[in-house]
Amino acid sequence: MKPVLALVGRPNVGKSTLFNRLTQTRDAIVADYAGLTRDRHYGNGKLGKHEFIVIDTGGFEPDAASGIYKEMAKQTQQAVAESDVVIFVLDARGGLSAQDHDIAKYLRRLGKTTLLAANKAEGMTQGQQLVEFFELGLGEVLPVSAAHGQGIRSLVEQALAAANMPQDAQPLEEDSGVIKLAVAGRPNVGKSTLINTWLGEERLVAFDMPGTTRDAISVPFERNGQKFSLIDTAGLRRRGKVFEAIEKFSVVKTLQAIESAHVVLLLVDATQGVTDQDAHIAGYILESGRAVVVAVNKWDAIDDYQRQLVQRSIETRLAFLKFASLHLISATRRQGIGPLWQSIGQAHKSAFCKMSTPLLTRLLLEAVQFQSPQRSGMFRPKPRYAHQGGMNPPVIVIHGNSVEHIPDSYKRFLEGRFRKAFDLVGTPLRIEMKTSSNPYAGKAA
Repeated sequence: MKPVLALVGRPNVGKSTLFNRLTQTRDAIVADYAGLTRDRHYGNGKLGKHEFIVIDTGGFEPDAASGIYKEMAKQTQQAVAESDVVIFVLDARGGLSAQDHDIAKYLRRLGKTTLLAANKAEGMTQGQQLVEFFELGLGEVLPVSAAHGQGIRSLVEQALAAANMPQDAQPLEEDSGVIKLAVAGRPNVGKSTLINTWLGEERLVAFDMPGTTRDAISVPFERNGQKFSLIDTAGLRRRGKVFEAIEKFSVVKTLQAIESAHVVLLLVDATQGVTDQDAHIAGYILESGRAVVVAVNKWDAIDDYQRQLVQRSIETRLAFLKFASLHLISATRRQGIGPLWQSIGQAHKSAFCKMSTPLLTRLLLEAVQFQSPQRSGMFRPKPRYAHQGGMNPPVIVIHGNSVEHIPDSYKRFLEGRFRKAFDLVGTPLRIEMKTSSNPYAGKAA
């Protein structure tokens, strides 16, 4: 599992800037305005081969009594509970404040592993300017500059070491014989009900109340000689809706369950259609590279007109999952459940498909002969050969001259031909381009 790092601190100390630096994105809004971030924000970070999850939080006031600041405090407390290591962000130029002492007191009381990061420390020496932060009683102070990238690598290295857990995601074993199937979706779409239907018993608590499942629960299951590990994940609701302390771990555990699965069954509620949150979950599944099957539950509870609206919303909001099989089911009435297993098995087979280098190269050359990539400025890309670079998801590496100039439209063209040739259904397919180096570069004529 990936380590989880939570960024905590008072308003306007640079937590969102640090979040963007760690995730190498601009997902968090940054401005010179206190209190801009209010909800928790999740992102993926990477240092070398080591991956981790980062949680950005709003300004933390542990003793806030009411209003928006109390809700923001709940969000931060949730992030701290989910994390393996807390990075307490301080303002190196503004110095200590009473709010910093309150936050430090809260973190000491929890006993959570904490690192102090004095942000905005560009141009400062590691001397007297940072001495006052030792008053917090949380150990060494690390000077960093999120805006300029100074000290970030050292901070992440210490955070990963402090997490005291494997820093790399464990490789998924192809021949383990057990298919890890995660059932994901928004709260109250019927995930636990579906698993109970499969099992034929009330193994999981199913209740008409969003958020009944608080953690990712794994249940062994066997069907027609094939062993499965069914993972019922907690519902992913909008971050602003997650306040209760009892819901700790739900979001992070769901994200980790998706990443550790072989196949993810994305469950959509037919009575509500495809929402923005459904698309968000689907996007995370795609980003994780997991094989996916889409099922629309409660299909029996809507009329023909509503069914047309749902199918239209699937075509528009989940257009990026066209490679996935779609099933219309009713978990309570056991309608459409059987065909799910065939699609799950096919998605798993596709995710671990072995593709020989000679066949890949032949398919590549046939595609180039049928339609060559367009010229990009002075360069005309010339793909030469291809080989498989990984599984779950399948990765095809294409070598040649100037192939880095091949546009995304041509990559989609190649993806379609590869999918058809290997019958890849239900799994993302990633295509990487590697330009051959010139052996004569740098040598005198």
